[in-house]
Amino acid sequence: MANQKGGVGKTTTVVALGGLLAARGARVLLLDLDPQGSLTSYFGLNADGLAHSTFDLFADGAAPERAQLLEGLVPVGEGAVRLFPASPALATVERRAPARDGVGMRVSRALAALWDDFDYALLDTPPVLGALMINALAAAEQLILPVQCEFLAVKGLERMLRTLEMLGRSTGRPLPYLIVPTMFDRRTQACVGTLRALRGQYPERIWAGFIPIDTRFRDASRAGKLPSQFDPGSRGVEAYASLLKWLLAARAPMAVGERR
Repeated sequence: MANQKGGVGKTTTVVALGGLLAARGARVLLLDLDPQGSLTSYFGLNADGLAHSTFDLFADGAAPERAQLLEGLVPVGEGAVRLFPASPALATVERRAPARDGVGMRVSRALAALWDDFDYALLDTPPVLGALMINALAAAEQLILPVQCEFLAVKGLERMLRTLEMLGRSTGRPLPYLIVPTMFDRRTQACVGTLRALRGQYPERIWAGFIPIDTRFRDASRAGKLPSQFDPGSRGVEAYASLLKWLLAARAPMAVGERR
């Protein structure tokens, strides 16, 4: 999940889709790659007191092996959901990255080591283009772009799409992406107009539905629970269930076990 603007629903999308996948029996890994640690804080973890975090992937020395990676994962929610939490030390990655070779593939290598342990990995990224976001994009099969239905978020989307175009040219591998309208409130003309503009400008790249504003997301966050476990019948969870159904149907043509 990525967007070069904060507050658009990236973390909510991660926890919502993660919980729904787990409810289907999948083994799900959630990675927090944001130094602010919103995903980590969501589950009530103290980022400053973690023995292991995603910063381990970028520390000097050899990359962590499978056993070390598994040791750093935290069970969250119910079912087979594991979190690789973030620590504030991630903020130093951007400063140190230019002087180090291969830093852009650290997340890809970690996921390769955990290939047989999980069915899905969902990555939460910072709203800044840098080494952390580049790592996430390099590791991804599918990019989900949550976009709040308001003007400034649309501007963030435009910056993000320019970034994707630039990366696609440099790597020769365009990354499939889906724009997901979030925080939609049909009572406001600004939201309605923004959604209409998004659908008109990106008809082939936008999901046909939308994620509504739902206070139950906030309540689930306060309780530190996955939204689908906190209130499976809420309108927000039902919207994410529709999104997941679309994503799984779109992914179905891929060969089982296909690696890129």
